This record gives sequence, C-alpha cells and structure tokens, in this order.
Amino acid sequence: MIQTVFVLEDDLDISRLVQHHLEGAGFQVRSYLTFGSIVEDAEKSRPALFLLDVMVPGGDGMELCRRLQRNPLLSGVPIIFLTARATESDRVLGLDLGADDYITKPFGTRELVARVKAVLRRFEQTEDAAPSSTLTIDHLEIDSAAMQLRVNRVLVPMTATEFRLLDYLARHPGRLFSRDFLLEAVWGEARFVTQRSVDVYVRRIREKIELDPETPRYLKTMRGAGYRFDIPRKKTDD
Repeated sequence: MIQTVFVLEDDLDISRLVQHHLEGAGFQVRSYLTFGSIVEDAEKSRPALFLLDVMVPGGDGMELCRRLQRNPLLSGVPIIFLTARATESDRVLGLDLGADDYITKPFGTRELVARVKAVLRRFEQTEDAAPSSTLTIDHLEIDSAAMQLRVNRVLVPMTATEFRLLDYLARHPGRLFSRDFLLEAVWGEARFVTQRSVDVYVRRIREKIELDPETPRYLKTMRGAGYRFDIPRKKTDD
C-alpha cells in the first residue's frame, strides 16, 4: 500500500524537490504552499506523515502542529518539521509541540528520504508489536491496537510518540527505565532527540493522565535514574 505524505512548504522549488524525491522513493505526495485545506483534506484521507515547513504565509507550521495535535482524528499521525530555524530553542519548541523529527535547511535529499522512512518504520514496528488489548488502570484506558488513550472514558488526543512512550511504560509497571534506555526503545534511530526529549514527553503525558501533574500517582521520576510507571495500590478496608 502506497503511503501518502502531506508536505507544507511555501518555497515552490523546495516543494517540487521534496515531492520529486519522495515520489521517487515510492511515496504519494500532496503538496501545500499555505495552510489552505490541509487539515480538511487530512481528515478525509489520513496521511501517513506530515512534513511541515515552519515559516509559511498566513501562519506557521508550529501552529498547524498544534491544531493537528488537538484533532482526535489526526493527533496520531507523525510530524517532521523541515525548517531553516536551527537554534536549540527552536528544536526544543518543535519537540515540545510533539514533532517526531526536526530537519534543518539546507538538507540533503537522501537524508530527508531516509529520515521520513525512519520515522514511519518506527511507527510501523510499534503497531505490529502492539498487543491487541486495552490496558485499564483506574480511570485510564490504554488501547494499544487503536493507539488511543481514554481518561474517565473521554478520548484524549495524543501524539503517536506520546502514546508509544506511555504504552511502553504502562506495560512494564514497577520497572525503572533510564532515559537512554527509553530513547532507544521508543525513538530508536531518531537523530534530534536527546535525554531532554524524554523529560518533555513525560511532562506532556502527565498533563493528560495525572489528576495533579506536579504530584504524579502513575508516572514517577526517580531522581538521577529515570522513570517508572506505578500502579497505585487500592485501599482495603480493615
């Protein structure tokens, strides 16, 4: 099955270059020079991946990323930023918004294709390996087959990477994982992520599953060691 990549890039020459090389690698590409109907089109025909420029007329790719992450139909689609913004703060912001990779301009076309394939391969491997079961912990329902989280039976939008990290931790309760181990297990060969990436995603997950993110019941920090998912013990009557 041919995978479709939605590309938001306002520079026509770069857009054509990206489309040419992605199509040469076997992808179907839909290119957009502005926000236009990209969200509406994606809702009708869900792409495998979004490749977003940050600076485009009428808005920016990061704002579009926010919209996609709030959309329950599209929040699980991986996102790669393709941008001239190369500062560390820009990269951290992209990560904070839920990007799955961050490629700076100028870029090599072979590297671009390789990193698109790497992100998609990461998600395909996760879906293939995911048990077709729903894990229920108190008010949390983690559906691995659908890659969906429900809190108090309400569907909560999550990025694909957020879900993968939560699912991995929740299915190994009580086990302590270092940041380096989680980077390898969840992100694999992604190049722009660091130990800081794990911290950012843990914070984002806590905001979605914890009643009080500042005093987490489930996703615990073990200072200097890493993170652990705890299942709180139910109180029993004497």
